[in-house]
Amino acid sequence: MRLLRRALQWGALALAVLIPVSGLFRIDPAAATFVVLDRQIWFADFFIVAGFWVALSSVLVMTYSMVGAAFCGWVCPQNTFSEWANRITKRLLGKRAEVSLSGEETLRVSSGKKSWLNWLALGLLFLGAALLLALIPLLYFYPPTAIWSFITFRHDVRLAPSLHWIYTVFALIILVDIAVVRHFFCRFMCIYRVWQHSFKTTHTLHIAYDAARGERCATCNYCLTVCPVDIDPRNTSVYDSCINCGACISACDSLQYKKGEPGLLSFEFGERRLSRLAGQALAAGGRIKSNLGTLVGRFSWSLPFALIGAAMFVWGMAGYQPYHLTVYRADTNQGAAIRDYRIALANKLYRPALLKVNVQGLPEGSYTLSADQAGFISVGRQDINLHISALPRGLYPFVVSMESEQGARVDYRTQHVVTGS
Repeated sequence: MRLLRRALQWGALALAVLIPVSGLFRIDPAAATFVVLDRQIWFADFFIVAGFWVALSSVLVMTYSMVGAAFCGWVCPQNTFSEWANRITKRLLGKRAEVSLSGEETLRVSSGKKSWLNWLALGLLFLGAALLLALIPLLYFYPPTAIWSFITFRHDVRLAPSLHWIYTVFALIILVDIAVVRHFFCRFMCIYRVWQHSFKTTHTLHIAYDAARGERCATCNYCLTVCPVDIDPRNTSVYDSCINCGACISACDSLQYKKGEPGLLSFEFGERRLSRLAGQALAAGGRIKSNLGTLVGRFSWSLPFALIGAAMFVWGMAGYQPYHLTVYRADTNQGAAIRDYRIALANKLYRPALLKVNVQGLPEGSYTLSADQAGFISVGRQDINLHISALPRGLYPFVVSMESEQGARVDYRTQHVVTGS
C-alpha cells in the first residue's frame, strides 16, 4: 500500500504539470480567460462553463462522501511534500529529529548529526524543491516555451516584467511551507479539509480496528508513531483529522505478518463500529448528518447532476464557436446621423486564422469596408469599419458575414435607420 500511495502522490504531481503543458487547461492572464485545448473559453460559452462546474461539484460531493479525506493522504501536494520533508529531515538530522511547527514540540536534532554540513544539505534540498515547485503555478499562466525563456533569462514579450518578483514570492512561500510548516497547515489551517469533513457519514471510507484482538497491540503503539496527523487510528470518529493515508495499516501489517496473522487495522466502508468517543462525536453532529443524507442518498441525487454536467460540457465543446463577430454603431460625431459601424472580429483559437468579411442586404455601392478580411497570428481582436453612404429615409436590414478559410461562418443581423430627408 505504501508503494501504491507514493506512486499516486507523485503521479498526481506529474499530472499537475502535464495538464498545462499539454494544453488541456490553463489561464491566459492577458485575455483574462480560461483556455481548454487551445480554445479560449468565454462566459458566452455557457454550456462549457456551466457543465464543467456542475459536473465537478457533483463528482466532488460523491468523492468526499465515499472516501472522505483520502484526497489529502493520497493526492494533495501539501501532504506529499510534508512527508518528503519529514523523511529528508530524519535522514539528515536523526530518526527523532523535529524542526517543523508541531504546536507542541520544540526544535530537536540527534546529537550525532548536529553538523553544519547536514544543515546545509537539508537547506539546499529544501531550496531546490521550492525553486522547482514554484514553476508549476507559472505553467498555468504561460506556455512552456515562455517558461523556458524565463528559466534561461531570455527576453520574451509574453512574460510580465514583474514575473521574477512573483516567482520569488512563490518560492519563498513554498520554502517556508516545506521547511517548517508542513502538516501544521493540514491540521490547523486547511479550509479545504473542513469542506471535506462536511460530507462525511458513518458509511464513508474509514479505518476499522479489530478490537477483539486488542491484546495483540497492548504495548505496541506503532500505528500512533507512523500517523502523520498524530491521532490514534484505533479510535477514529466521523469528524477527526484522519486523512485515510493507510500508513497505520501498513505499519500494523508489517508487524503482525511476522507472526503469521493479519493486521488489526484495515480500510472499511459501511456502518462504523463506533467507539465511545466516536459515538459522542456522532451524537453531537447527528442533526447535521441527517440533513446531509446518507452515502447512498447522496449518490442518488449527485450522480444525475454529474452526468448532466458532463453532457453539457461535451455538447459545448462539440458546438464550440472558434470565432466571434459583433457589429455596433460607431458614434464618431455626436448628434449627427450615424453612418459608420464597427465590425468587431475575434479569433478564440491559439493558431493563425484568416477571416473574410462581406455585407449583404444594403444597396449596391451604398457602403464601403475599410478591409474585407482580417489576419490573426493567434488569438486576438480586430475591428473593420463599415461606412454607409447617404440613403433615402427608411429602414435597411442587412447582414454582416464572417467566414474562415476552413469554412466556419458567423452571421450578424442588424439594421440601418435613415431618419433625415
